[in-house]
Amino acid sequence: MRRTLIPLLIAATALAGCNMAPKYVQPEAATPAQWPQGAAYAPAEAGEAGMPWRTLFADPRLQTVIERALVNNQNLQASLANVTSARAKYHVERSYQLPTLAGNVSATGTRGLKSSQGDTQTYDANVGASAFELDLFGRLKNQSREALETYLSTESGYRSARLTLVANVATAYVTLASDRDLLALAEQTQASGARSVKLTRSLLNSGLAAAGDLASAQTVLEQAKSDVASQATLVAQDRNALELLVGGPVDDTLLPASLAELDGRIGQVPAGLSSEVLLRRPDVVEAEHQLKGAYAQIGAARAAFFPTISLTSAIGLASTALSDLLTGGALSASGTASASLPILGGTNKGNLEYAKAQREYYLATYRATVQSAFKDVADALARRGTITEQRAGQDRLVAAAQKSYDLADAQYRAGTDTWLNALVAQRSLYAYRQTRIATILADLTNRVTVYSAIGADETLGGAS
Repeated sequence: MRRTLIPLLIAATALAGCNMAPKYVQPEAATPAQWPQGAAYAPAEAGEAGMPWRTLFADPRLQTVIERALVNNQNLQASLANVTSARAKYHVERSYQLPTLAGNVSATGTRGLKSSQGDTQTYDANVGASAFELDLFGRLKNQSREALETYLSTESGYRSARLTLVANVATAYVTLASDRDLLALAEQTQASGARSVKLTRSLLNSGLAAAGDLASAQTVLEQAKSDVASQATLVAQDRNALELLVGGPVDDTLLPASLAELDGRIGQVPAGLSSEVLLRRPDVVEAEHQLKGAYAQIGAARAAFFPTISLTSAIGLASTALSDLLTGGALSASGTASASLPILGGTNKGNLEYAKAQREYYLATYRATVQSAFKDVADALARRGTITEQRAGQDRLVAAAQKSYDLADAQYRAGTDTWLNALVAQRSLYAYRQTRIATILADLTNRVTVYSAIGADETLGGAS
């Protein structure tokens, strides 16, 4: 007996280390190793890529708004709950690899119906494991591994959600500042237009201006009034969008006054030389954990073709007297083993084919995620490489338009030029100033976009 048992135990021990899952090898990135170069791109700079958001956003009010969003945003809270759920599921799957011990106490009494029959009592107490599966082929191990990778993927998804939330809050904040600037510009133009209408009406009454001049002046005034109403709406909607992201009201004292005060308080995120930084981006890490989970799923599906062996055992005490259960009872032990092996029918073949198809799906998803991340960074760097020159050109354009308007207005007031030239100059100046605000907004939002696209923010941490 012992000669037969020992080889079986050795074989069982060897099989316990068997893993039917294919070996995971990280896929090669289907993207260039370096960031793009060309006329639209600034020269690449060596150094660590990425930047913590607290360093990027130096404005203390914006920092406060972001901190509140990270605490109160409901979508982020839902993502965190998803992480907690996945972690609990992993704990459940892992527990199947260990036997579950359960205790049982029972009492049985029998009363005789005839005088010749006496009353009897039986008391039992035992502890044991029920239907514990020997994981000889790694089915339970791979199911646990798949649950672990799912948990890790949701954790990376949570980090991605935090990163996106920070970027969205910052973008909403600078958009609000931009629309406030445009509202202020419209109000200034409205006031200037009102003065022009008053002056032109006075000149018309004196016979020094034509009725057409007054009508032209009124078009500028009415356009400005319309823009004031439109921008007031946008400012209110921007605030609503910001408060939705924050998860509650935002005090007036925390709102931005203008783009000018934010311009020097939002930094530039370094991109480094290598695109390898993308492999640390949370959504890429999330996709890789999903791919690893698919490999484990294949292992579990393959193991299902092999026998399943379950053990049930118990050890305990039995006695006819409760007082003797722990002192005079008889020790008893039992054990059973069962095995099952699929022969015909069943879903094992379909499950294995499905698991392999899922691996191909998550492999393609992983590669597509890396490629999309590369494009995000490349697009943001292309915008960064040209925005400085665009802003400088826009500043020169506004300065020239301001000078042109000042000269045309002065000549009109002196009676040496027509109102039409002053009107054209005023409209041009208004449009150029609007475009300059839009260009500054593009610059600030691009800084946020580079931060989000690089995806390297060590201060975010993982899910708790």
